[in-house]
Amino acid sequence: MLGWINIISAWAVPAMIAFIPLYAFMKKVPVYESFVDGAKDGFSTAIGIIPHLVGMMVAISVFRASGALEFFVGWMGPFLEKLHVPAEILPLGILRPLTGTGSLAFTTDLIKTYGPDSMIGRIASTVQGSTDTTLYVLTVYFGAVGIRNGRYALKVGLFSDVVGFVAAIMVCLLIFG
Repeated sequence: MLGWINIISAWAVPAMIAFIPLYAFMKKVPVYESFVDGAKDGFSTAIGIIPHLVGMMVAISVFRASGALEFFVGWMGPFLEKLHVPAEILPLGILRPLTGTGSLAFTTDLIKTYGPDSMIGRIASTVQGSTDTTLYVLTVYFGAVGIRNGRYALKVGLFSDVVGFVAAIMVCLLIFG
């Protein structure tokens, strides 16, 4: 069974890349022209979301440079200690909804410092896979289509990040603790 899964995994993406243009060609769709039109739309979309991305990056930089992140971690540390949760994980829970690259860099630092088989390394890896970059996703996708009122999506996205963060910690503590 595992052999079949490995074969399917290895060939799924190349098969789709080959299948889609072949299918379009058989349906008499101008494949190259359609690709170029899509690329033109993608370029204009990328130009349109640059101000949103710059604003988000500035906000993240101010948050980290101001010391607010360290203050919050220091304030929550004793509470987390009582729950047997390493306080070193908390910045990841704060950074992950903001920035994928920043949270990945932070996870990498945690794994280098504590090791991949440590509780901190396991929780960090699980959090990285269980949560999303909510503010980045909302900035890019809502900015691309011009949605100005995303308050409900923001609430649901951040709530799901909190649930994913807490669940990742609980599952790691239950399985590895």
